Amino acid sequence: MAPRASRGRLRFGEYHTWYRVTGDLRSGLAPLVVVHGGPGSTHDYLRPLDVLAESGRPVVYYDQLGNGGSTRLPGRPAEFWTTDLFLAELDNLLTGLGVADGYVLFGQSWGGMLAARHAAGRPPGLRGLVVANAPASYPLWLREAARLRRELPPAVEETLRRHEAAGTTASEEYFEAMRVFYDRHVCRIVPWPRPYMASFMEIHNEPTVYHAMNGPSEFHVIGTLRDWSVEECLPDIEAPTLLISGRYDEATPATVQPYADLVPDVRWELFEESSHLPHLEEPERFQAVMTGFLKGLDATARVVGEG
Repeated sequence: MAPRASRGRLRFGEYHTWYRVTGDLRSGLAPLVVVHGGPGSTHDYLRPLDVLAESGRPVVYYDQLGNGGSTRLPGRPAEFWTTDLFLAELDNLLTGLGVADGYVLFGQSWGGMLAARHAAGRPPGLRGLVVANAPASYPLWLREAARLRRELPPAVEETLRRHEAAGTTASEEYFEAMRVFYDRHVCRIVPWPRPYMASFMEIHNEPTVYHAMNGPSEFHVIGTLRDWSVEECLPDIEAPTLLISGRYDEATPATVQPYADLVPDVRWELFEESSHLPHLEEPERFQAVMTGFLKGLDATARVVGEG
């Protein structure tokens, strides 16, 4: 029988954060709290992580402020959307759900950077951290994106540059050229799986946060995050940390390397047949890697408790 799910909305200042819990928060196992990418995406593309709840561990999803089931604020200027805002929302979620004293954090893409920044504050309830497909800095991301773009067919790269220079990135021609990059380095499954399409269309229909903080595409970052980095805080992370990335990932090994070099307790799993979404592209191996990591955290917690 599939684990039962519950949904709700938590007050966050004058706004609301939508959440979903698969499983029972009273199970005795530290819940896996899932921080989605974007910024400005939704939880939908990560819903296959529900499989991890079959062992009894609750999995908590939420839509970050600005999209999905959370409060949407299409009129807010770019300066409203800050990393501090989303860190405060995460803290509010953990407290509001009553899990701040014991949880595991899974952050994917931008969510991985946000989770790393949260973990660097050494919250006492954080039992473990998963940083999936996340760069350590946007300058690194942009450098590697430029390299990956040089490997695209010349006509595709010419189309991208022409529309970026003209400010016509909303055109159908730009979208079609963009898809060439996405099909290589974001999701190599064609057609795109339904969970990923759901989140992609959410951004398409409500791009306020994505455009303000990121830009018009994954590889053309001209928003407020273009200079943001978490490299300087990585040595402060105390929680056991699992890195996940794909061989063809837009978060290339060079963008992930600082986590491996600077986080004290870390291991790195590279998925050879994946790009940016190993949980969709190699689901069986992904489940095995995650299950092994989570069981290791549980074993450590038992030893500490017995001591």
